[in-house]
Amino acid sequence: MQLSEGFTSEPIPYEVYRRMLGRSYPEGCPVELTELRYLRVRHIGFDGQEHEGELVVNERIAEDVLEIMAGLFEARYPIEKMRLIDDYDAVDEDSMTDNNSSGFCYRVVSGTNTLSNHARGLAVDINPLYNPYVRENRVEPAAAQPYVDREQDNPYFLRDGDICVMLFTQHGFTWGGHWKGYKDYQHFDIRD
Repeated sequence: MQLSEGFTSEPIPYEVYRRMLGRSYPEGCPVELTELRYLRVRHIGFDGQEHEGELVVNERIAEDVLEIMAGLFEARYPIEKMRLIDDYDAVDEDSMTDNNSSGFCYRVVSGTNTLSNHARGLAVDINPLYNPYVRENRVEPAAAQPYVDREQDNPYFLRDGDICVMLFTQHGFTWGGHWKGYKDYQHFDIRD
């Protein structure tokens, strides 16, 4: 499926599957490959230039994510990087520290045994270094400690009312910045 030039969704190509296997898609993964889609999207980097990014998401949200990314591109909303988490051997901390925006990764919620919505391809993280997961004294990625104080004036912070939060929530996503008890500022997901 092509939403517009530079915004495509397709079943997982074999070469992408090979990149994922044993990383974000472990042997015996209960999520069927047919449930996932490989997205190519254009985005504006922190350098102000156009870049091509890639995401894997659940087919249920693929069209919505394409529309959101097209809206962010049109608004020139900066996303530093958007590569498959497999380029980081599916190590979430490494991907987040590199400020990589990502989608599918078969894993549990940090500090729990509960599967993350990333494990089903129903979540997307945006600019995670500047928009950390904060729970009590734990900050992820650890390098994001300087960005916990949300009163700072920082153009890369996701905030209530900005175009990124608005587009995701208009498409039915929940934003982790709205959660009670702890915050996951980078995180958008669809709940069942």
